[in-house]
Amino acid sequence: MSRFLFVAPPLAGHVHAAGAVARALAARGHEVAWAGPETALRRMLGDEVTIHSTGMRPYRGQRDRGFRAVRSLWEGFVLPYARFTLPAVEKAVAAFAPDVVAVDQHALAGAVAAHRQGVLWASLAPQSMELTRPFRALPKVEDWIRRRIAGAGLSIQDGVDPRFSPHLVLAFTSPALTGTAVFPAHCALVGPALDARPTAPDFPWDALDPGRRAVLVTMGTLAEDVARDFYPRMSGALRALAGRVQAIVAAPPGAVPDPPEGTVMAPQVPVLELMPRLAAVACHAGLNTVCEALAHGVPLVVAPIKHDQPVTAAQVVAAGAGVRVRFGRSGPDELAAALTAVLDEPGYAAAAGLVRDSFAAAGGAPAAASHLERLAARC
Repeated sequence: MSRFLFVAPPLAGHVHAAGAVARALAARGHEVAWAGPETALRRMLGDEVTIHSTGMRPYRGQRDRGFRAVRSLWEGFVLPYARFTLPAVEKAVAAFAPDVVAVDQHALAGAVAAHRQGVLWASLAPQSMELTRPFRALPKVEDWIRRRIAGAGLSIQDGVDPRFSPHLVLAFTSPALTGTAVFPAHCALVGPALDARPTAPDFPWDALDPGRRAVLVTMGTLAEDVARDFYPRMSGALRALAGRVQAIVAAPPGAVPDPPEGTVMAPQVPVLELMPRLAAVACHAGLNTVCEALAHGVPLVVAPIKHDQPVTAAQVVAAGAGVRVRFGRSGPDELAAALTAVLDEPGYAAAAGLVRDSFAAAGGAPAAASHLERLAARC
């Protein structure tokens, strides 16, 4: 059996995907451990996992849009998080002595620590932005990212980008979304890594109305500070459809003013358990939420905000599995029309079903675990 160390930032969409792969490896008898902020990781992974704590400190908010959002993501979180956690991650690699380090693309310390100690490492790509390189047509932007990585002391010898392992890149998507994009031979598109989550929140299941179609509205944990203007407009759309649609809104308390009667609201909801009951999902086009929906054949209304979300939204539209709306400007009428389209026009559900089948064929967490096992066998 082999030893695998997972390094991921304390963000739900990143940890859930990596966690599913880690559990698949553990079920096969491998030793698995994590490096990251212990309190945050335990909240998502449970008490049974082994965690080498890196500590955590506050990081700058993410209210910016466009390229400014890319800049604030790197300068306000990715790079300072990597610098802060690197000493602890290096200690974790030395103490656990893994055969392979599985590194989220936004946890650069894992790649640097593995390289310095001569350990094979794999990149985990839970988003579309780094994988599809949307800035390839903007070489100055790509060069800015590379220079920031180097300036932070996170470069790897031989010009290797710490976001992209030369050994293995695991992408939690499939060609049904990436389309005709061409990837290197060591890049494996395994589809979403989904399984039962040990810390799923409680939910008032008896509040669901079997006479109405259920729609989940979620804008992601990192978008809470910029989505407060979106929720009132979405609430207006939901009121227009209240006779036939029941909304389940994952949002902070008070975020949705005057919600329609019967709306179920909670800061967190058990998304995977809800999916089989949903007729549609309205979200920010984060790849994690999009893949959770499409893995169940649920069509989408996507309102991308920043980072990789416009890339993923474009992939959803190209696949025919959803409608894109303007996050900052779509009014209640436009949002209601988009929801009505994905609920009533059968082509959207049919296209979502094709993506679901592509995801199933890609293999998910078991396929990702098999790729990591083969990498470990090279030790």
